[in-house]
Amino acid sequence: MRTTHSSRQRGAALIVGLIMLVLITLTVAVAFNVSVSNLKSVGNMQARNEAVAAANRAIEEVAASLLPPNADGSPSMVAPVATASLVDINNDGKTDYRVQIAPPNCVRVTKVSGGGGGGTTSGPGGITGGGSTSGSGLTAVPDQYNAVWDISTTVTDEVTGASTAVRQGVRVLMSQAQFEAFCP
Repeated sequence: MRTTHSSRQRGAALIVGLIMLVLITLTVAVAFNVSVSNLKSVGNMQARNEAVAAANRAIEEVAASLLPPNADGSPSMVAPVATASLVDINNDGKTDYRVQIAPPNCVRVTKVSGGGGGGTTSGPGGITGGGSTSGSGLTAVPDQYNAVWDISTTVTDEVTGASTAVRQGVRVLMSQAQFEAFCP
């Protein structure tokens, strides 16, 4: 009687052991799939952050060159135009991102006044805004305007073809002639 009973127990232990092995294998497979999807998510976030950094670099270049004064100190009357920038983010000698910059748009203009407030002028599309020069380091300058320009970019990854859009507002001090020419 003992022999029959113990042989049944050995068979049950084998089945329970096989079930446990299957469960452990499934757990390992699920953990592997979760880690792979997390790795893809982190890679996508890194690529997006690099694209935004490339766009910010191009925006800084455009903002620095937006309506610079002429060599004689007179205001520039050259309209901003669309440009493209090639960015090598990892310095390996190959272009990683292509940044297309739309022509900057003047969206809001305020006449500079020394009293901390001032007249408001509408920009394109009827966008208006109250302006203040207080705390901005600006002093009362006749016929000067505080303008906010919108710079829009589209960044394309040269390897994957994925694209990201980035917009930035930039404030520029303009003369009356520039105001009349660029911010109707």
